[in-house]
Amino acid sequence: MSKIEKALTKAKQDRRSLPTGQPQPLKRETEPKPLVKTIQYTQTQVIDYDPAVLTERKVMFNQDGRFRAAVEYQLLKAQILKKARDKHWNTIMVTSVGKGEGKTLTAINLALAISLELQETSLLVEADLREPDMRRYFGLNTKQGLTDYLLKGTPLPELLINPGIDRFVFLPGGRSIPNSAEILGSPRMHDLVTEMKHCYPDRYVVFDLPPLFECADPLIFSEYVDGILLVAEAYRTTVEQLHKAVELLEGKNILGAVLNKVKAEDKRYYRYYR
Repeated sequence: MSKIEKALTKAKQDRRSLPTGQPQPLKRETEPKPLVKTIQYTQTQVIDYDPAVLTERKVMFNQDGRFRAAVEYQLLKAQILKKARDKHWNTIMVTSVGKGEGKTLTAINLALAISLELQETSLLVEADLREPDMRRYFGLNTKQGLTDYLLKGTPLPELLINPGIDRFVFLPGGRSIPNSAEILGSPRMHDLVTEMKHCYPDRYVVFDLPPLFECADPLIFSEYVDGILLVAEAYRTTVEQLHKAVELLEGKNILGAVLNKVKAEDKRYYRYYR
């Protein structure tokens, strides 16, 4: 039995060992305006972002056409939302073939691009509990996150962050944990995803997961979401690795793949195909 298969089996056996119970419902902050949805955050912690930090870390929020990558993320968003709307999907998992291929930055920029829609919101969830470091992209020092909700029962509103960006909320991963596959496979995690999916009909939830070839976490979590976005690195990820990744996700809804880190002379920094 392979390492991944053993982890999957163990996760199923340990589902009852973690806190259970329905997650605390997330209350709508305000009613939407007729044309543009603007939210006043009264429960969620609001921390103003530093534009210089976002630009330095390639977070493409509200960038204009001078930044080719920002345009590519808008195109990526448009294609994903078209497919998601047609199928009434609103939960999207982002993973990669291997480590260091840009899946976290892709998840961040996709969620931010969705938040620019006038009548929709986005929630970004860091579910890479092995190496959670998403907070650094926003210049945040918070240490609490998803693991505190799952293991300690910390109320979710205390963990959610709005980094000063309208229609966008971020749930950090919290501290790193070694048994992340078992935690993500718990009934409490499943119930949380279900609550996030049905809480707001106009919200898209983007989950950042570890790479497929690193652990069983993304395979376990793929059971919970509507669709999967696969990230691969140009000039590094092989065709054979991509085929293997698709085989691992057999039976799941693959929205498409992003070819990341394409050289400028090859015209596109990010590419979507399906």
